[in-house]
Amino acid sequence: MVTVDEIVNLIPSPEKTDIELIKKAYIFAQESHKSHSRFSGEPYFTHLAETAKILASYGMGSTTIAAGLLHDTLEDVEIGPEKLEKEFGGEILFLIEGVTKLGKLRYHGTDRHNESLRKLFVAMSEDIRVLMIKLADRLHNMRTLSYIPEEKQKRIATETLEIYAPIAYRLGIRKLSRELEDLAFPFVFPEEWKKLQELTKQKYEEDSENLEKFLKSIKKVLAKENIPFVRTEYRVKGLYSLYKKIQTKKKHPEEVHDILAARILVKEIQDCYRVLGMIHATWRPLPGRIKDYIAFPKPNGYQALHTTVFTGDGNIVEVQIKTEEMYRDSEFGIASHIAYKAGKSGKKIPENLEWIEHLMPKHAIDHSAVQGKGKYEDVPGWIRELVEHHTQEKDHETFREDLRKDFFEHRIFVFSPMGDVVDLPAESTPVDFAYSIHSAIGNHMSGAKVNGKLVSLDTKLHNGDIVEITTKSSAKPSTKWIEYAKTTMAKRHIRSAIQKSKRSQ
Repeated sequence: MVTVDEIVNLIPSPEKTDIELIKKAYIFAQESHKSHSRFSGEPYFTHLAETAKILASYGMGSTTIAAGLLHDTLEDVEIGPEKLEKEFGGEILFLIEGVTKLGKLRYHGTDRHNESLRKLFVAMSEDIRVLMIKLADRLHNMRTLSYIPEEKQKRIATETLEIYAPIAYRLGIRKLSRELEDLAFPFVFPEEWKKLQELTKQKYEEDSENLEKFLKSIKKVLAKENIPFVRTEYRVKGLYSLYKKIQTKKKHPEEVHDILAARILVKEIQDCYRVLGMIHATWRPLPGRIKDYIAFPKPNGYQALHTTVFTGDGNIVEVQIKTEEMYRDSEFGIASHIAYKAGKSGKKIPENLEWIEHLMPKHAIDHSAVQGKGKYEDVPGWIRELVEHHTQEKDHETFREDLRKDFFEHRIFVFSPMGDVVDLPAESTPVDFAYSIHSAIGNHMSGAKVNGKLVSLDTKLHNGDIVEITTKSSAKPSTKWIEYAKTTMAKRHIRSAIQKSKRSQ
């Protein structure tokens, strides 16, 4: 079983008060759950300790870790909120109540399932730490899914694949989403998982040997050019991520070049570009495969330089170049910025992620800051949309289907003329782009340009398109736009504007 020292040792420079709080929560939870056990036969407290360990490994503070240890106390144990607040304070009680509201999802039936999803997204908009506890709880449950009765395994794994892994990915916590995907994959698609595992086993062995040689060559060139670097390594693409790429691109595993990718970590941003230039001077790059996610980060905050090169021995390798900070952010995403907010690192939250501050209560019991009363303008649009669904969409099947289409299917990234990145579902049109910027722009759209050329409003957008919307005060939406729109948000705004226009007439 995970000890309290193992949890505390994962926290960088913990203060005495942090250690005392975690120890107190550890002992309290252990005592509270002493008569409970899991399907595996282990004490139930094992799950709580593992959840806390996961939270600590993702850089969460002592308050969140303590809430992780206590997150099932209200639901499973005869202990009231008054006692918890007296023992641990209002902030920890708030987090525990937030997780409790999400429900266990241990039931059948679409209606209750969707209600839980609504609560999940509302909790996410109120305090992101509630979601982190839920994700850590789900991760440990997935690690022990084989002990669950078979009839429940596929349902839990499907839910993980469709809901929790994509949310973790959208928040930039790639390390977490990757593990959730790969744990769920064999339970949801057992045949496909088995075939892919057999197909890739030999390729992994061959490619890793070639990649080791390539990395040695890179190190020699870096040393010769006096480029300071932190380390070189290679990463293996997750099996489910590979499966999705094969399905989306209609490719055979042999045609996927990033099953294994070389990773170069450097100290400064300018070093990233120096390394890219050095690699292209030494190995020929594949045209169209050079991507600058430093100048144009992905909407979830991911930054790096990507290129794919011919290694000269008949192999093709993807190379990722990033700073150590970019690497940490790509693995831990929003979680690393919650750690910044906790004040331990002394670092400032990057400008494009300042909205995180609004997802955390300013004070322990400042409920006006945490009960979703305000709709913060700088919270990402996709989070705001999810919360709006909670209050506006009554039909459960519609809610689930819209959710799947708008947020968890394949996404594309397009640019405004100013270079801002807009994240949209695949097959979106200029109508979706306009409404994603602002409803007023959508409602008064008179035309659109894509990559400098005038296009019709039903034109399908593609990755990397630059979209410009022209507006007129006299322009109004038509019913035809509903057919053009891909996103639920755009359709909702169009219908609302048309109804308002009819009423005024």
